[in-house]
Amino acid sequence: MKLAFLGLGVMGYPMAGHLKKSGHDVTVYNRTTAKAKAWASEYGGSFRETAAEAARDCDIVLMCVGNDNDVREVATGAQGAFAGMKKGAIFADHTTASAEIARELHKIGVGKGIAVLDAPVSGGQAGAQNGKLTIMVGGDPAPFKIAEPVMAHYGRAVTLMGPSGSGQLTKMVNQICIAGLVQALSEGLNFAVRAGLDGKRVIDVISKGAAQSWQMENRGTTMLEGKFDFGFAIDWMRKDLSICFAEARRNGASLPVSALVDQFYARVQERGGRRWDTSALIHLLQKP
Repeated sequence: MKLAFLGLGVMGYPMAGHLKKSGHDVTVYNRTTAKAKAWASEYGGSFRETAAEAARDCDIVLMCVGNDNDVREVATGAQGAFAGMKKGAIFADHTTASAEIARELHKIGVGKGIAVLDAPVSGGQAGAQNGKLTIMVGGDPAPFKIAEPVMAHYGRAVTLMGPSGSGQLTKMVNQICIAGLVQALSEGLNFAVRAGLDGKRVIDVISKGAAQSWQMENRGTTMLEGKFDFGFAIDWMRKDLSICFAEARRNGASLPVSALVDQFYARVQERGGRRWDTSALIHLLQKP
């Protein structure tokens, strides 16, 4: 297929690379053109200096940028992707954003004859690099069937969750669960160390029981070691949680634990940990 990938951050760069390595014709766009040039040099694809040019004549355009404003600019701006896309093409947005922006793009897409899927991902930088992301998708079944095998080049699970916005809502559930899990893991490991236990041995034992989680297996040891440079930054987690809180105000859901953990993340930011990964919650307990 002729594809475009817009946004070459820590997630988008390897995701686009998987598409190129799988034999697709891939054109990329990044707001910092130097990054797009570097990608084209590394993978042998091509780049364009506007999203509209990159998206021109493509069958599927995929995007992974920062937030709602970025999504709106890169997709629907004067030089945005929609300005260059042909009728019948598919636009899949991997950005973690609001359900509102997903529905907004879907509505605009309908008017232009473009199918829009909201398709946020989970799995972090390592998942993007290894092609093992979990992708939760909102949109119509027909374009999903076409886009699914393309997204499967970097997704181990690609699932249609429902109509437009459903992918973003599912990602919110994901982030809500992670917030509570990381805080509980932080408290448990800190308790273990202060009780005189071997923290790594504790992880080895309880990870084989009911307390097991991805966070424990992938971040437990590094948390004990005070290492917090493994991917998803606290700045981004707080952005995602703000989206969750806004949606909760609309649907009436109560998020007391998430709200408390968000305050803890704010304290880590104040300590200079804005770019530390989300497991840095334990830092507040290790050095109160």
